[in-house]
Amino acid sequence: MNKRSNWALPYFIFLVLFVVLPLLLIVVYALQDASGHFTLANIGKFFSDGDSLSTFALSIEVAIENTLLCILIGYPAAWILANKEYNKGAVTVVLFILPMWINALMRTLATAELFTMAGIQLGKGTLLFGMCYDYLPFMIYPIYNVLNKMDKSYAEAAQDLGATPREVFRKVTLPLSMPGVMSGVMMVFMPTVSTFAISEFLTNNKIKLFGTIIQENINNSMWNYGAALSLIMLVIIGITTFLQGNDSEETSVGGII
Repeated sequence: MNKRSNWALPYFIFLVLFVVLPLLLIVVYALQDASGHFTLANIGKFFSDGDSLSTFALSIEVAIENTLLCILIGYPAAWILANKEYNKGAVTVVLFILPMWINALMRTLATAELFTMAGIQLGKGTLLFGMCYDYLPFMIYPIYNVLNKMDKSYAEAAQDLGATPREVFRKVTLPLSMPGVMSGVMMVFMPTVSTFAISEFLTNNKIKLFGTIIQENINNSMWNYGAALSLIMLVIIGITTFLQGNDSEETSVGGII
């Protein structure tokens, strides 16, 4: 126990039991039929099932709309938080953190109750509002961290060369903040696609997202097809993460264009 490497053993065991093993079980169930024989029929069923494809397309649509809303609201908020001229203390930052201290399910239930009390009909609009409310901090803080750590001398140099504030933002601040934007997109887009509780409570289950199909199959003991849908979701997340990693590297290497 005197070796430092031994202190990593509990974390390694946790990683194996609660990350690696569940992922392996998903792969095993996805590639088996009800009798335990190897098959690709579960994955093929997704591409031939019109309901699953339409739900997946709707999930992508909602995720894109929610991500765009979070960017439009979150980027100005992150810029204000990182700008010492407008934000002189840490109180404003804490105010954005406070909603994250409350359980996401409780926030969603409270939001649905507020809509009911106000007589607002639950639908896609309330769904986007609730998702934006839940995931907005995950867009703000990656952008805020990048803007806060950005070398201010780049903007000062651009101003000394005669750039207007708008040109400084467009040619300096925005390109340098793109890694934070991409991280925020990843943290908002993928959870939106796979969520089910928010859509269930904020639309009275009128709008089903991809996560809802997975939940319904698992609840109906259709483990193999549910695992296949989960595997497809994991593959999409993996590919998107890989591409996002490459884009971030190119942005950091390319500098200001």
